[in-house]
Amino acid sequence: MQSEPKWIAWEITRRCNLRCIHCRSSSENTVLEHPDPTKEECLKIIDDITSYAKPVLVLTGGEPLLREDFFEIADYAGKKGLRVCLATNGTLVNEEICEKLKAVDIKMVSLSLDGPNETVHDDFRNQKGAFRGTINAIELLKKHGIPFLINSSFTKRNQEYIPQVYELAKSLGATAWYMFMIVPTGRAEELLNELIDKEDYENILNWHYDMEKKEKDILVRPTCAPQYYRIVLERSKKDGEKFERRSLKFSTGGAKGCVAGQLICLINVDGDVMPCSYFPLPAGNIKKQSFKEIWENSEIFKDLREFSRYKGRCNNCEYINVCGGCRARAYCLKGDYLQEDPYCQYTPRRSK
Repeated sequence: MQSEPKWIAWEITRRCNLRCIHCRSSSENTVLEHPDPTKEECLKIIDDITSYAKPVLVLTGGEPLLREDFFEIADYAGKKGLRVCLATNGTLVNEEICEKLKAVDIKMVSLSLDGPNETVHDDFRNQKGAFRGTINAIELLKKHGIPFLINSSFTKRNQEYIPQVYELAKSLGATAWYMFMIVPTGRAEELLNELIDKEDYENILNWHYDMEKKEKDILVRPTCAPQYYRIVLERSKKDGEKFERRSLKFSTGGAKGCVAGQLICLINVDGDVMPCSYFPLPAGNIKKQSFKEIWENSEIFKDLREFSRYKGRCNNCEYINVCGGCRARAYCLKGDYLQEDPYCQYTPRRSK
């Protein structure tokens, strides 16, 4: 299976003004070892991507707004036909930033809230005032009519607040709320003992199903949790219900679990093209190869698209086409991205 990429996250800086406990890129305030690509290099990468495809392009980091040329890069990408979005921690957003975001036609801004209050969120973000900064950014984005969504990451330290964070995201007027189940990569490798228990993981996904069935106002998605798509089919069949899921045009549609290297990828500061934001294994380097060559010919991407190569229970599972297991989690916890997802509790019927 191969199709053009629908969504690319592009790390245009690894610098960040926060030091979050779960940061996949281990961002710091200054990163001399990994300098940002120059503006000219960025424009060249945009030319390369758009010569092949027209995906959603999420400018991320680090904190992208630390780049003085951020708006030039975003404007260029938009004029080349890309739907450009911004992933920011929100602490640098002000009136002037919002006016510039409007001017370069940023389609969506994603912000993070990892707790329902500053005590929980600031602990997760490792910075006092981070919660107030995000809330202030949200109020400014609403004032300027800029759509935003909220991402929330969870470990044992904040999992009890999941329903409250969902309610907060909804009350703030977010277009969507994405519940992220942590993959231990980057700085999150230090959180192995904080990962949500497998039993709780399944219960949380069932909670999400019950919540989503009733939700009419905000789009909701569990992320890095492909087993949810098996649960949706199981539960809706058991309950005799038709479960209609809404989609967001700036996402991959939400019809399938793991889409790493199939519909999405990440380009990091060094030009490495990864299957997704949490999959720390390069499929190629855009400074040495064209994006098209990497996307179409990388052995890693070919592996991920060929389900018959998957191992363990994933290989035998009747839900392989809708779930696929988290390939990043298999790699980070088992050292083999084709292995079964260690967080899955399901026993395939063919294995019984």
